[in-house]
Amino acid sequence: MSAEAHLHSHRDVNGGWLRPAVFGAMDGLVSNVALMTGVVGGDAGRTTVILAGLAGLAAGAFSMAAGEYTSVASQRELVEAELEVERRELRHNPQDELAELAQLYVARGVEPELAAEVARQLSVDPEQALEIHAREELGVDPTDLPSPLLAAVSSFGAFAVGALLPVLPYLLGAATLLPALLVAMVGLFLCGAVVSRVTARSWWYSGLRQLLLGSAAAGLTFLLGRLIGSGIG
Repeated sequence: MSAEAHLHSHRDVNGGWLRPAVFGAMDGLVSNVALMTGVVGGDAGRTTVILAGLAGLAAGAFSMAAGEYTSVASQRELVEAELEVERRELRHNPQDELAELAQLYVARGVEPELAAEVARQLSVDPEQALEIHAREELGVDPTDLPSPLLAAVSSFGAFAVGALLPVLPYLLGAATLLPALLVAMVGLFLCGAVVSRVTARSWWYSGLRQLLLGSAAAGLTFLLGRLIGSGIG
């Protein structure tokens, strides 16, 4: 059997862009359809439901974008601060950092003499040394830090797309909640099915699970809206 026969590949266990995009859309879909069913449960009219849906879309999307920007920016700033510490140590205490890197390889089973030589060769280039120390000690790639702006825009777009789905039937002339629920249920199932690409579950299991969870959220919010509506009516 040739060596090529032993080659195999793995799925992206981090989910790449697909996971945050789908979950952002799913979040927008679940939160907005639940909001709209709650308003309908309180006996609101068509105009009020549309207003609530669009307001939920805008508020949720802006909130997601602001939260994601702050989160990613804070994380990036922390990483950059730690990289500056590492850069300073490499500049002022190169031998200590060299010994530290060698010890990391020894801890992984490399013979001490070989570990010291590998560490020495890898540390010849200061930027390469910084990258290696960052990967080994911080678990980050200094050349591939996340962008706060990209994260914010992506979160805004994904949430807005999901939140728009249950509003669309109303915008197209629907006068009852049923068309919006049907569109939302289909969207929930499709989102769950797409998520199966980054999990070990089958597409139908992931789709049905998300459909049930979203339906439960919408149903409970409808009941809450009915209780509140009857209480203040």
